[in-house]
Amino acid sequence: MQTPTFRAEQKWVLGVTALASFMMALDAMILTTAFAAIRAEFGSPVETLQWTVNAFNLTFAVLLLAGAALGDRFGRRRMFAAGIALFVVASAACALAGNASALIAARALQGAGAALVMPLGMAILGSTFGREQRARALGIFSSIIGCALIIGPAVGGSITEHFGWRWVFWINLPIGLIAIALVLARLRESFGPAAALDIPGISLVALAALALVWSLLRGNAVGWASAEVMGTLMAGLAFTAGFVLWELRAAAPMVPMRLFASRAVAAGMSASVLFYAAMYGVLFLLPQFLQTALGFDAFGAGLRLLPWTATLFVTAPVAGAVVNRFGERPLVVTGLLMQAIGLGWIAEIVSPTVPYSALVAPLVLAGVGVSMATPAAQNAVLSSVAVAEMGKASGVFNMGRFLGGMFGVAALVANFSANGGVDSVAHFESGFAAAMSLAATLSLAGAIAGFFLPARRRTAGAAAPQDA
Repeated sequence: MQTPTFRAEQKWVLGVTALASFMMALDAMILTTAFAAIRAEFGSPVETLQWTVNAFNLTFAVLLLAGAALGDRFGRRRMFAAGIALFVVASAACALAGNASALIAARALQGAGAALVMPLGMAILGSTFGREQRARALGIFSSIIGCALIIGPAVGGSITEHFGWRWVFWINLPIGLIAIALVLARLRESFGPAAALDIPGISLVALAALALVWSLLRGNAVGWASAEVMGTLMAGLAFTAGFVLWELRAAAPMVPMRLFASRAVAAGMSASVLFYAAMYGVLFLLPQFLQTALGFDAFGAGLRLLPWTATLFVTAPVAGAVVNRFGERPLVVTGLLMQAIGLGWIAEIVSPTVPYSALVAPLVLAGVGVSMATPAAQNAVLSSVAVAEMGKASGVFNMGRFLGGMFGVAALVANFSANGGVDSVAHFESGFAAAMSLAATLSLAGAIAGFFLPARRRTAGAAAPQDA
């Protein structure tokens, strides 16, 4: 039986890890509404400013698994606090940037901080809560981060309009300093298995991530069949194969390949990659459709995303609470089928004259669906590994989520460009409908992958995963 002291500690862990992750998710969302002001001040073209996003993505992807390994080796609490501190310092550098190059460099530094915080936050959370409570905690964690999706665009627009774009970054300082103080005061130190850092493994996975992310970033700009994209893609696959071969032979691997022999890990990761690809691709294109085709301004478009994004705040905690009753498989499969139907519904009805009211029902359906699947998939992966390996599992999960999201944006944009364009509303609608159809297909594929999750059978009054 848990003591009141331990229950209080669990609440602090949930609150502190969610606060730090919320800060980083909010930073990503509010920056999108500040681009116009940054471009006007620096006089930089859009092609340059897009690297304020790309630089963050590159360092985050390259260092993600390394961040999890550093936490296992030197202490998760210590490295979690260090990651927040690095993110805060980088945020100040962003706010003080005198030109686009300085801003891009500071954003790369922010990505390095986030690469420590995101996997270690989930690992700390997963190791603090027992199996029967973990899914509910992950549901609450996801809903708090979901708040950033809900309020981010509106907050960013308001801050930029009233205080200037630099305050989009200054706001991270008080949040980050509070988070660091709480981490040091309230979180208990934990470590992974005692082992030396797997330097060859870290190097190989970093090179693989760099090459794969670069090919995804550049594909739509220079052509997917170009020598640059094909060369970096092949290099990424070669480094990935080298990483797998090294980890199979390493005495103390950074990512034990036996983790993927678990149906829960393999199916949960596959489903997550696919539904994050659909979700982030839609998140990139849907606001543009609302502005370009339906004529809303940026703030109005952000408000009209609420039927989709706000469902995460409501549904994820409920889904997390019922995982132990029904198991992960029904929630993942049902949720992703709902997302597939919702996005396919949008693909069928979009037109230059479609009223926004017609989009509300499919947006709610898709939002509730993915909000059901998110905590269930996370729980399936984390609950299938030993507590000591949660840092590794969390790093792998976050890497898959990130690469899936980047692949989804690249794939949906490529499909949009192949079937439409931005030269007219009708042309934009054609491309958008095709992209939504692809997003629905990715969601359906995620549901199929989720079907291979182990069934959960109730035994001795508790829920336990069993292969079925």
